[in-house]
Amino acid sequence: MRIGLAFDLKNSIVTEQGSPEDILEEYDSPETIEAIASVLENHGHQVYKLGGGKAFMNNILATPVDFVFNISEGLGHYRSREAQVPSILEMLNIPYAGSDPLCLAVSLDKPLTKKIAASSGITTPGWRIINNYEDTCSDNWTDFPFPAFIKPAHEGSSKGIRLFSRINNEEELIRLASELLKDYKQPVLVEEFIEGDEITVGVIGNSELKILGIMRVMPRESSGDFIYSLEIKRDWERLVEYECPANLSDETTGKIETFSRQIFRELGCRDFARIDFKLNRSGEPYFLEINPLAGLNPKSSDLPIMIRKQGMQYEDLIMNILNTALERYNLCIPR
Repeated sequence: MRIGLAFDLKNSIVTEQGSPEDILEEYDSPETIEAIASVLENHGHQVYKLGGGKAFMNNILATPVDFVFNISEGLGHYRSREAQVPSILEMLNIPYAGSDPLCLAVSLDKPLTKKIAASSGITTPGWRIINNYEDTCSDNWTDFPFPAFIKPAHEGSSKGIRLFSRINNEEELIRLASELLKDYKQPVLVEEFIEGDEITVGVIGNSELKILGIMRVMPRESSGDFIYSLEIKRDWERLVEYECPANLSDETTGKIETFSRQIFRELGCRDFARIDFKLNRSGEPYFLEINPLAGLNPKSSDLPIMIRKQGMQYEDLIMNILNTALERYNLCIPR
């Protein structure tokens, strides 16, 4: 099969002057592209590296492919940027792996996703949106539960989430919200802070959903409330321990699995996704966000770490995603 690979490399993105230092965090490295391409080629497929942005548009028109393995994050500050490549593929009637434009656009909008989750009976921390600086001053924050957590409303890969994102009062909220509005050019989400374990869940499938794993993220050294921030993720080998399968009660595990399947279906996700939760001190799971375009770096991304912890290979993950997508289109899988 002729498979195109859609992606955005960090070193191909032109940044604006004054952009925050983590602006390229969600984009991929050559290591990820080569790893995925190698797996596909080892299974007999021809791989065509299509890139992203304008290069992708030119390449997809000039290169006949049967299928596209999409990991492109899209360009710009737009909340629908992850839908850019799938939208073009649908216009050209080319099948592809992963979720469709609507799902990707909605899922990147954290407040909208939380509304859908809450309306479906999925527990999520209380929240409020700041659209501009005036909101921080005009809103009455006396009834909002502090400590709180603050982050950009339409970002992934922990962009804008730092060790100081946990705030204790209105003064800290106004200062940090103003900085985030300026740096990321989008609304800011203020969320009730849940004091407990970080949990990430892998899901794969369509008509039938399989939980790839439930992984607990634990600090190697405990010093107050743990923030799974950008600083931690960049130095994960030294600072955190990943426990998978997570050592949780049957009741907590059951709720996490139920919520994961439910939000996957409510948003219309396809093929695979990663879902993040926090557990409170009683073990109750709170849905944070979902990433239907989860990272696939073979060494540092959560899904590859999750399957590695359970004795599986990176190759298994990539081929499971591909085969799940091909089956959805009822395409023949070459042997």
